[in-house]
Amino acid sequence: MFLRIDKLQAELPAPKRADPNAAAALQELLGGKYGEMSTLGNYMFQSFNFRSKSKLRPFYSLVASITAEELGHVELVSNGVAMVANGPDKEGADAGDGGDISKAPFEDMKDIRSAASFLSGAGGAMPVDSNGLSWNKDFITSTGNVVVDLLHNFHLECGARLHKLRVYETVTDPTSRAVCGYLLVRGSVHAHAYALALKKITGVDLDKFLPTPNILLDKIPECQQYLAEGSHRRLYTFSPNDYKEMSGIWGNGETALPGDPPGELEVVDGFPDGGKIHQLTGIPSAFTPDYAPEEMFEIATKLYKASR
Repeated sequence: MFLRIDKLQAELPAPKRADPNAAAALQELLGGKYGEMSTLGNYMFQSFNFRSKSKLRPFYSLVASITAEELGHVELVSNGVAMVANGPDKEGADAGDGGDISKAPFEDMKDIRSAASFLSGAGGAMPVDSNGLSWNKDFITSTGNVVVDLLHNFHLECGARLHKLRVYETVTDPTSRAVCGYLLVRGSVHAHAYALALKKITGVDLDKFLPTPNILLDKIPECQQYLAEGSHRRLYTFSPNDYKEMSGIWGNGETALPGDPPGELEVVDGFPDGGKIHQLTGIPSAFTPDYAPEEMFEIATKLYKASR
């Protein structure tokens, strides 16, 4: 059972301009092979299918809690894609009758890298990669063997880190880079967590592989806020009462990775403070939410007042 909070895990800066091609690049972090849909799908089905949960509770709790975080990562990237594709809000842009659509107000959209993102998705995020190819179930591994699954998860987080760095090096807008910066920190946490879990089971010191790829987070400006607040040392339970058992893996005297700000690893009950969700302005001429939305706004206002 999942608890939903009407916030993002991190606050994203407003876009300075519309950049649908940058949004298409950011889609790789959502629907690509190593994207957030893949990490979510892997950990979610592994947690659903986990054998001997009660006897292997620390390992189950680790996978289950990271599953909940990954669901928030899907939401974060999706919001980033939509923000970058649409650009800054314009006062009053969501009112009116949509204007004269016979003059092809979105003629430029036919030339963007992923025209379907506008034609079918209104400039929003979809479960596809940077080329518009659908995310698919073949990206999920859930073998039931704890060591194999954890090793796969470690590989997945290292691959995701590489892809986040490549997207970061591709885009320049502040919104996309903020998404990458936050995910690079949290992805490093997850890779470290799976390495420590494997170390507890097998004795093999996999955290010596990290950071992979070998680019330190202190070289990336968008990571500094999260390093300063200690996000690189924290795993969240995403639950008021459950999944505390993972502190036997993440904690118990274990410390941050070399190169990151020093300190002991800690499990935090609940979830991060997060930030507000950006309000996308409607575009009547694109029929979002509709060509003449005033009646919708009036109905929604009445319903809102009735709920107070």
